[in-house]
Amino acid sequence: MKTIGLLGGMSWESSIEYERLINTEVRRRLGGTHSADLLVRSYDFAAIEELQERADWDAAGALLAADAAALEVAGADLILLCTNTMHRVAPAIEAAISVPFLHIADATAAAVGRAGVQRVALLGTRYTMEEDFYRGRLSDHGLEVSVPDEAGRDLVHRVIFDELVRGEVRADSRLEFIGIIERLVADGADGVIAGCTEIELLVTPDDVPYRYFPTTALHAMAAVDAALDR
Repeated sequence: MKTIGLLGGMSWESSIEYERLINTEVRRRLGGTHSADLLVRSYDFAAIEELQERADWDAAGALLAADAAALEVAGADLILLCTNTMHRVAPAIEAAISVPFLHIADATAAAVGRAGVQRVALLGTRYTMEEDFYRGRLSDHGLEVSVPDEAGRDLVHRVIFDELVRGEVRADSRLEFIGIIERLVADGADGVIAGCTEIELLVTPDDVPYRYFPTTALHAMAAVDAALDR
């Protein structure tokens, strides 16, 4: 089994889901008392959020790249960044390490492709929905990507930062998200990507009757595949 290095804590609410999903899947596949071989660097998210708000992506990239390199030195055979938004600085991380970096958008696009879906709607932070680092990566895989209108983007971003990263999961917010998803599907999307790792804490595949792609779970399963050479 290969050692998986996790850059987490952005936020820890979703990072613990990574650990749970990865460990559960390793035990399911290998049986007995097996669990994953993990190295974890978990941040104080307030410091990361401040860099996001200042748009200081260079500093954020340098920080995450240095810690990815430290995980490699400590024995990680592959690296996961346990957040969608911070893949904004994925190139800096990839440049700092020699072990594989499993990009969350690649794992997601592969699952969308396996499902036979081409037109997808993307929910996430404002950075993820509006900038090209994520949407462009999905487009490179041949996907047509749509996002909510401005009011929808504002709502999704607000719920993520004011509620979900603080551990607050509200039924009224779930209904609002489902309404946004329904409008995106009505506008032509054949599937929906939960492009923020916290969204899966609010809306699960059981909550919507559409093809729904939870990025945390997809990324975690890709990590197990890589760790077990499957």
